Amino acid sequence: MKIDINPLLVRWDGPYGLPPFESVLAEHFQPAFEAALREHRAEIEAIAANPQPPDFDNTIAAFDASGRLLARIDALFQTLGSSATTPELQRAEMELAAPLAAHENAVRQHAGLFARIDAVHARREQLGLSDQQRRLVERMHLDFVRAGARLAAGQRQRYGQLAERHAELMTRFSQNVLADENAYQLVLRSEADLAGLPDFVRNAGRQAAIERGLAEAGSHAITLSRSLIVPFLTFSDRRELREQAWRAWTSRGEHPGEHDNRTLAREILALRNEQARAHGLRCYADYALQDSMALEQGAVRGLLEQVWVRARARARQELAELQALLHERGEAEAVGELQPWDWRYYAEKLRLARYDLDEALLKPYFPLDGMVRAVFECAERLFGLRFVHRPEVRGYHPDVQVYEARSIAGDELIGIFLHDNYARPAKRSGAWMSSLRWQSDATVHGRVLPIILNNNNFARGAPGEPTLLSFDDARTLFHEFGHGLHGLLSKVGYDRLSGTQVLRDFVELPSQLYEHWLAEPEVLKRHARHVKTGEAIPDALIARLQAAEKFNQGYETVRYTASALVDLAVHADTSPEGVDIVEFERAELARLGAPAVCGMNHRLPHFQHLFSGTGYAAGYYVYLWAEVLDADAFDAFKEVGDAFDPALAAKLQRYIYASGNSLEPGAAYRAFRGRAPTVEPMLRERGLLEGEER
Repeated sequence: MKIDINPLLVRWDGPYGLPPFESVLAEHFQPAFEAALREHRAEIEAIAANPQPPDFDNTIAAFDASGRLLARIDALFQTLGSSATTPELQRAEMELAAPLAAHENAVRQHAGLFARIDAVHARREQLGLSDQQRRLVERMHLDFVRAGARLAAGQRQRYGQLAERHAELMTRFSQNVLADENAYQLVLRSEADLAGLPDFVRNAGRQAAIERGLAEAGSHAITLSRSLIVPFLTFSDRRELREQAWRAWTSRGEHPGEHDNRTLAREILALRNEQARAHGLRCYADYALQDSMALEQGAVRGLLEQVWVRARARARQELAELQALLHERGEAEAVGELQPWDWRYYAEKLRLARYDLDEALLKPYFPLDGMVRAVFECAERLFGLRFVHRPEVRGYHPDVQVYEARSIAGDELIGIFLHDNYARPAKRSGAWMSSLRWQSDATVHGRVLPIILNNNNFARGAPGEPTLLSFDDARTLFHEFGHGLHGLLSKVGYDRLSGTQVLRDFVELPSQLYEHWLAEPEVLKRHARHVKTGEAIPDALIARLQAAEKFNQGYETVRYTASALVDLAVHADTSPEGVDIVEFERAELARLGAPAVCGMNHRLPHFQHLFSGTGYAAGYYVYLWAEVLDADAFDAFKEVGDAFDPALAAKLQRYIYASGNSLEPGAAYRAFRGRAPTVEPMLRERGLLEGEER
């Protein structure tokens, strides 16, 4: 196909410099990337060949500013691939994975460029650099070393081959999970199939059936979107249907044939171990943790095992309580031993009996629109931001809502925020924050203007009905918006240090910390309003919600911690050929004494955190590491008695949300809190302190 004008290669002069989404086709990307790669190679050669002695400006800052066209195109490519993919785009992803990885590898191993960076790094203390400039030199130098710049020539060539193959395999892994998710639907055709499902689940299932073209009148579809399958497992009276749905959900990526991830994951693990050995390390976990707050496996394992012992004991108590409930209901003989597809169902019955807290009663107070207003208003009260909806501005999909982020002081436009909240077949599962442009990346009308995206996967309400969130869904909304604020509030002068480009076990702090404001009674009273009556959530319901906050936390903590421990173990394995991930997972869970009835948050064959990218490989622990920080950080607001204390909020913005990677994360936290964090607030929040009442 002949392309006369490639919209990826011309100036994006639409509103706020957004891409011309409606004009971009999958076939535009390959020629655009080829042009961008040529441009970036020329920039690199110019820096390396500079006859002037290497200094901060002509080497470090010049490299940081290079590759802007490539970054712009890649950001859009990643956005569309994850949120609005097509078969043509997926083919382009597979075709481009290796060439893009090869380019990145060639840049990081460019001998002339690294020689100049190495020279500046060696003299960094004598150059009169600012703290931020010195941080940039150190981070950039470490990036190159970790990418193999110091390896011998033959090793560098092999390292490049590893990177290319690794990129291909991770792309395929992600596409396989999406294929399995899209291929499955549990169709409910009768009232008997719908037994036990409250209206909000029925409405979401009906909408899912409509979106999948099910013509049968009254049909409902249960998909593998978390916001639909978890409520189904929680409320469906049909045990055999719960089992079908649970087996489909937990076996993604594990089916023989075209979309089987088991052999892919084995090869990915083998490549990662070879990469680690090239750096003189025993295993990939050692390599990954070198660039983290934790630094080494012992620190991670110590935290996880401290929580694991408590969580496993609590989960066993919870299991005994559920078995007792079965006897009370006269269902023990019929059910027998509780199975994984039973836990959520009976836990909901027990929660209702113990706290009089009915999810179907609670959900009408959490309509999506109201919770979006809540996340915005909390940002206004904490950080002086207001969000202005621009419905006339088009996003990459009709679901996407576009907002201006403006500073209340002076009404300054500081960024653009794109909110994409609904599950759909062409969108990968989960929730995430991304960027089309970082704060340091471009200037529009004299202002630095980041473009930040939040993606969620909430089950859309039926036609004419609002989308209702569970409390956990609302927490996810706040979580991702915390990441969004981390991007929007960034005030850093260099791209490499901007926004969320921080150490992985620090990146979840701004997001998890922001979740705390959702549960504040004054926020709930203002924004948790009944979707039909407009009445604020009653105080009695808030009290029951708070009382139930630690309910079932043994189960939830076991599921998370088991996933984190298996991740660490599989990446600590030294087998040069990788491992059979299913057998490894089974053996490791047995070694840990994991209650089989609880399961894991993510099984290895569909664990995209680990195998669709490298960011969380040997790093799934980071949510718990950050929880230690966020629980301790929110205690600062409790100590002053005001969740919106202006002085604390200003420090929070300065040191946590705005500083990016310009500060060492431990120093950034101490600057906000005045001391290092303690683990007790996290254990208290999860109800895992000794002798604590549930």
